[in-house]
Amino acid sequence: MNTANHDTAATRPRAGTGRKRRRALLVWAAVLAIAVVYLLMNAGTFGRLLPIQWFRDVPPVSRLHPVVAEKKDKLVALSKKIGIDVVITDGFRSSDAQDALYRQGRSEGGPIVTQVKGGESYHNYGLAIDFAIKTRAGKVIWDLKYDGNGNGEADWMEVVAIAKELGFSWGGDWKGFPDNPHLQMDFGYSIAELQRGWRPPDRISAVE
Repeated sequence: MNTANHDTAATRPRAGTGRKRRRALLVWAAVLAIAVVYLLMNAGTFGRLLPIQWFRDVPPVSRLHPVVAEKKDKLVALSKKIGIDVVITDGFRSSDAQDALYRQGRSEGGPIVTQVKGGESYHNYGLAIDFAIKTRAGKVIWDLKYDGNGNGEADWMEVVAIAKELGFSWGGDWKGFPDNPHLQMDFGYSIAELQRGWRPPDRISAVE
């Protein structure tokens, strides 16, 4: 018996082994592709874990979400009906503008007005507004106790109540750093999901 030939044959890779490995890789690739498609189709269930930018272009946000804009106008109109003049002081805010606000009270003068940088605020995704109240004398105020319509209730809290009925959440309810002028509609999207490129659809029946 030729020992050298026997050893060579024993150590030579089997042709079928390579084919099996390739088939296994193809199967795993197909499973992964199906899983990705399933995640995309069931984003709400899986918390929108994957960055949507991997699969399609995400246009930059440059305005208020249509539902937020509509509810903003309703808030102003409904408040006016009870004698309160609401002023919207901020809506969509770019990341650069957010960074400028963040620098205030830190590297620049003025009081601290925000705890988040650009891309970390719902304003940056068109999902938040800020408001104030205009007095009969035309002065814009942020007074939570002012009762301009004389009904014995603070105008500010009356506006907050209307906003909540419209589907907004109020920054004044936040623990740690309450933001009394702030109203937002996140539609169940976290900041992390928005940063990954996910966006609420333009029409959302839950708040209609």
